[in-house]
Amino acid sequence: MKKLERSFYERDACTVAYELIGKVLVHDSCEGRTSGIIIEAEAYRGPEDKAAHSYGGRRTARTEIMFHEGGLVYVYLIYGMHCCFNVTASVVGKPEAVLIRALEPIEGIDIMTSRRGTSRVKSLCNGPGKLCQAMGITREHYGADLCGNEIYIADEGYDFPVETSKRINIDYAEECRDFLWRYIRASAKVIPS
Repeated sequence: MKKLERSFYERDACTVAYELIGKVLVHDSCEGRTSGIIIEAEAYRGPEDKAAHSYGGRRTARTEIMFHEGGLVYVYLIYGMHCCFNVTASVVGKPEAVLIRALEPIEGIDIMTSRRGTSRVKSLCNGPGKLCQAMGITREHYGADLCGNEIYIADEGYDFPVETSKRINIDYAEECRDFLWRYIRASAKVIPS
C-alpha cells in the first residue's frame, strides 16, 4: 500500500478532490483495520468560497486546522450528531479542504456493519456521517496527520473516470453553490445523504 505523501495534499482543493477519487482511506483502530475506496468528494476553496467554513478568512477553534499544512484531518460535527471527515489541502495560511462524502468499503466490513448496525454494505459509507461512523472516525481525530500510521490515504492503483457536479446542501452559498466542485466516480451510483 503506497501512502500518499505530503506533496499530494499541498495543492488546491479542487485538484486534490479530483485526484482522491479512487484512492483508499484507511483507519487502523484498536478494533482493527477498516478501509474503502473514495468515490465521492467535494472541494472547499477557503476565503473566496462562500460554502467554505473558512470563507472570508474566518479563523476559529473549529477551522484552525485548515490554516495548517495540507494532509491533516479536519473533522466537524453537523446537526449536533454526525461527524464529517475532511482532508486539509493547499499550504500553510491558505485554508482549503476536501470533504470525503462516500466510500466503497473494502476491508473491515464486519467492523463497519457492527458500528453502523446494518448489514447492507452499499449503505455503510454512502454519506459523510455514515462514513465516519463506519470507519470509526470521530472529533478526537481532528488534526491527525494523514502521513502518519493511524488514518491515512493510499494509492492502490484504482483508476476511475470522474464526473463533476454541484456540491450538496450549500444553497446559502449564493453563486458558489453552482461551482462544479463535487467529484464522483463515474460508475458510482451514490445516493445523496
